[in-house]
Amino acid sequence: MAALLEESPLTVAAVIADVRHLLAHGEWEMAFGTMCSWIYEDDLPITRQHHARPVALAEDKATPESVRGLDELLAD
Repeated sequence: MAALLEESPLTVAAVIADVRHLLAHGEWEMAFGTMCSWIYEDDLPITRQHHARPVALAEDKATPESVRGLDELLAD
């Protein structure tokens, strides 16, 4: 999850810090949801390669609602 955050298109330092804080406190699902929702809300373009990683992680962790709408942001 930390690597996924580093590769994400997020640029707002406070959001990145919030996600890291959640991860540090074992709140994986909340951190993942926060990261994905900010990407969506900020309408940040993502590559197909980057999109595939959170989708696979959401499927693995049974949290498909976390990545809902991210496919609308595909840049390539």
